Amino acid sequence: MIYNAKITGGSLRLRDSRIIAGLLLQHPSAEEWKYAIFEDNVLQLNRDGTIRRIAPLLRNRLEPMGEGLWEMVRDGGTELATQATFAGAVKHSRLLGDFLDLAYRGQRTLFAKHLEPRFWTDYMAGCRGRDPELPFWSDKTVSKLRSVVFSMLAEVGYIDSTKNLLMQNVFLDPQLISYLASRDETYVLRCMEVNE
Repeated sequence: MIYNAKITGGSLRLRDSRIIAGLLLQHPSAEEWKYAIFEDNVLQLNRDGTIRRIAPLLRNRLEPMGEGLWEMVRDGGTELATQATFAGAVKHSRLLGDFLDLAYRGQRTLFAKHLEPRFWTDYMAGCRGRDPELPFWSDKTVSKLRSVVFSMLAEVGYIDSTKNLLMQNVFLDPQLISYLASRDETYVLRCMEVNE
């Protein structure tokens, strides 16, 4: 299966991602991780269910990307940290990456000004052709997926807001480009460089 709905767990959550990146840089043991997340409540979240959903999601996005990216997320300015967090999300979710690479890029080549909501419907239909094992998600799940993906695009600046959906140019930080290239993250780079 190529696609999954794990991305519905949350948008970029930059503040929380910075905390998780800082924790990963300490290379915690399983016990230290659990203590920091649940006992110290480093994310400062109110409900145990939210902690159980958000902490592993953010860790799974960031951990495969390595220490260099964790440092960008933890220490970088808002734009760099947001882009680095987004790179982890693209790596973690083929659904997000392919939307940028196929649907968003396709609209850019047609000189579209807005990312119309129907493009998401068309994209989801295309996903079934690319992934015959794709589960039949409910309308609610498909709507949630769209909401999270569009929220991320707005956070990084690919669209001006989730209301207007005006498509914008995003110029990736050279430090992030260099880091992704050094790790052969060609898929992530291609997806993120949709303006070029």
